[in-house]
Amino acid sequence: MKTVGQVSELAGVSIRTLRYYDKIGLLSPSSRSDAGYRLYSDDDLRRLQQILLFRELEFSLEDIRRVLDSPGFDRERALDQQVELLRMRRQHLDDLIGLAESLRAESLRGKEDGTVSFEAFDTGKIDEYTRCAKQEWGNTQVWGEFEEKHAGRTHEQEADLGSRLMQLFVPFGSMAKSGADPACAQAQQQAAKIQAFITDNYYTCTDEIFAQLGAAYGAGGEFTSNINAVAGDGAAEFAASAIAHRFSDAASE
Repeated sequence: MKTVGQVSELAGVSIRTLRYYDKIGLLSPSSRSDAGYRLYSDDDLRRLQQILLFRELEFSLEDIRRVLDSPGFDRERALDQQVELLRMRRQHLDDLIGLAESLRAESLRGKEDGTVSFEAFDTGKIDEYTRCAKQEWGNTQVWGEFEEKHAGRTHEQEADLGSRLMQLFVPFGSMAKSGADPACAQAQQQAAKIQAFITDNYYTCTDEIFAQLGAAYGAGGEFTSNINAVAGDGAAEFAASAIAHRFSDAASE
């Protein structure tokens, strides 16, 4: 765990900014010391990396928060988009450097070419890709529902919902520890509660979507680490198995 001062020095982000990120629910530390000081985990630092990458790409803080907190956030997909955008921006800078160098050469020769081009300043492709990246979910019914239910909620309310959702995984931690069968009635009932909670508070969680979420829970990424941090080691993997059994049983009927 790292203190806010250590994170500030490591990431080059001011302490004031980190406190603001916590205030608006963009980056809240996983823990606090006995004295009440913020303590950041490795998962918190990975989230900060995502935030800073999105900021480099000129996403607003609100856009970033919504993307990172959306139930279906795909970190790998986001990284693919970030890499592509950064490459496009690198090409844009190379074009500008090339233009500046040619203008400097003309000035040194005391002779200017007859053509005046502004092509190097064109950011149309970058702007369009950025717009599509931001709206990738916006063209789906799921995102529309999420936006509708999100509207009007405070950051505190959103945080409370997230906490309540995580608490629904706690029984899976106990089941995993006791060696229970993911196909047992108790596990299946708990999985149904999670699916219903997502539908009631975020978007219609169809069986197809829930099956995809279940796979993500046990895939070893941020979903897995976040769930296990709250519900105990093995909770996320147990949840993934329970959800997989839920739909394999349905398919065999």
